[in-house]
Amino acid sequence: MRPESEVFREFLIHKGMRSTPEREEILAEVFAHHDHFDVEELIMRLRRRGLRISRASVYRTLALLVESGMVGEVYIEDGHMHYEHIYGHEHHCHLRCLGCRKLIEFRNGSLKEMEKRIGQENDFEIIGHKLEIYGYCAACRGEES
Repeated sequence: MRPESEVFREFLIHKGMRSTPEREEILAEVFAHHDHFDVEELIMRLRRRGLRISRASVYRTLALLVESGMVGEVYIEDGHMHYEHIYGHEHHCHLRCLGCRKLIEFRNGSLKEMEKRIGQENDFEIIGHKLEIYGYCAACRGEES
């Protein structure tokens, strides 16, 4: 698998844009962690590293990372989007607890089969899906042993 920095640089060149030190730092920070994050968390992590990158640069770079397919929008909570890096990772879906806000990633092969069938039934070329199932985990239901 090619390094994410190389893939992103090629994406930018294809769009007629250049790779800047700020974009490189944002990319590095996004891929340094394997958790879901929002813009504010990302800005705080960059600042903890002593970097002063504008909020506008972070938003613009995240939009480019989403467009490139390297980062995915996961869910909206409290009025803002949460993200995760997806380049180099197997597709997965999410269970989200409305009580404790825990996010559980899961994979299910039958979803891919269902996606294919739905596409055939509707003469639709499906290129992917995003599934979030929400409810309450065992701990929030008081059933954890």
